[in-house]
Amino acid sequence: MSVVLIAIIVLVVVLMLGVPIPFAFFASSVTIILLGKMDYSSLLMYGYNRASSIILVAIPLFILAGSLMEKGGIGESLVNLVDMFVGRIKGGLGAVMVISCALFGAISGSGMATLSCIGSIMLPRMYAAGYPRGVSSALISSASLLGLLIPPSLNMILYAFVGGQSVLACFVATVIPGIILVICLSLTNIWQLRKNQDIVLADPMPPLEFASKLGKRTLRAVPAIIAPVIILGGIYGGFMTPTEAAAISVVYSIPVGFFIYKGLKGRGFLDSLISAGTTAGVVMIMLFSVMVLSNLYTKENVPRMLLNAMTSITENQTVLIMMVNLFLIVIGMIMDDTSAILLTTPIMLPIVISLGINPVHYAAIMGVNLGLGCVTPPCAPFLYLGSRVGGAPINEMLKPTMWFILFAWLPTLLLTTYVPTLSLFLPRLIGLA
Repeated sequence: MSVVLIAIIVLVVVLMLGVPIPFAFFASSVTIILLGKMDYSSLLMYGYNRASSIILVAIPLFILAGSLMEKGGIGESLVNLVDMFVGRIKGGLGAVMVISCALFGAISGSGMATLSCIGSIMLPRMYAAGYPRGVSSALISSASLLGLLIPPSLNMILYAFVGGQSVLACFVATVIPGIILVICLSLTNIWQLRKNQDIVLADPMPPLEFASKLGKRTLRAVPAIIAPVIILGGIYGGFMTPTEAAAISVVYSIPVGFFIYKGLKGRGFLDSLISAGTTAGVVMIMLFSVMVLSNLYTKENVPRMLLNAMTSITENQTVLIMMVNLFLIVIGMIMDDTSAILLTTPIMLPIVISLGINPVHYAAIMGVNLGLGCVTPPCAPFLYLGSRVGGAPINEMLKPTMWFILFAWLPTLLLTTYVPTLSLFLPRLIGLA
């Protein structure tokens, strides 16, 4: 049995035993070092150098900004504005929640922050209007993952860093797939609720009242809408790096949360700082352990071994790309999205390039795949988090989740994979692909 195969078995076993992911990666690395009798001193320096990049500072800063905006009350102003347009049709509150997740994701870049913020605002409204708990909680579980697709995405920063790609190109590559997912999730939710007689719809508003409320809610939402304009406009316009934009988003969110929306208090501010610091430490440990392991896998020629195994089954490019998708979905089911990106990028990127896939296109493919893995049982971390936030039993969420997977996630994945223009149009438009 080869050293690599033993190391992979060790990794799977310790993960199944519940060992924290960084330590599982270390266990697999030690297995290769001991059995392969390799010199580990250079690996430690390699892992340290990779983990000390300035671009990684953007991750805790975006996490801090998302936490400050979540506690500051920005999410509610976005929800109230979107509700004016689609909140008065059957299933419309679900569309409000999906679109609000996309908008908040464009501010925070975090799926967890999006689920916590928008879910806590929207789910009580939906339950009061007669929306089923299972469907609503399943929807927020999927929609919150738009925070991983709509830029600025923390996952795309990690992918670009590990894969040596442009952060801006990876950001814009996921925009159109993210919009497609918004549409598919909204339509699937409306279709599921089309025969539900328990849903209570708000009364239509006269045109003058509608115009008056729209003006007030738009004015109230302006500070929230300006945030992604500043962040993304600065990055796309070439005025700021992602790290500088993340710092600006933190500076902007503090006065907005304290003095405009007034939802941010001293304790909430302190909690946000602690959360961002903790997350930064976790990401750094994760990054160090994965960089060491992926470097060992690369030295052991794992990408070539995987490609040879795949091509021994078929040489049809369409089928090979589907096999890559299945591999990523399975990885997304058993690991969190951050770990999955850090581990698979060095291994899979050479494979997809050899299959003729543009690395920027692969960023979008990977983003959709890992999002799908996060709501696909048995692990489905976002499904369980959505269950906690929504107070819905998992068994009530499984059926609607399967509908969202079949009619929203899979169509988005297939379009993203086999229509490269959807992912490459915007990067090419700005000369980055």
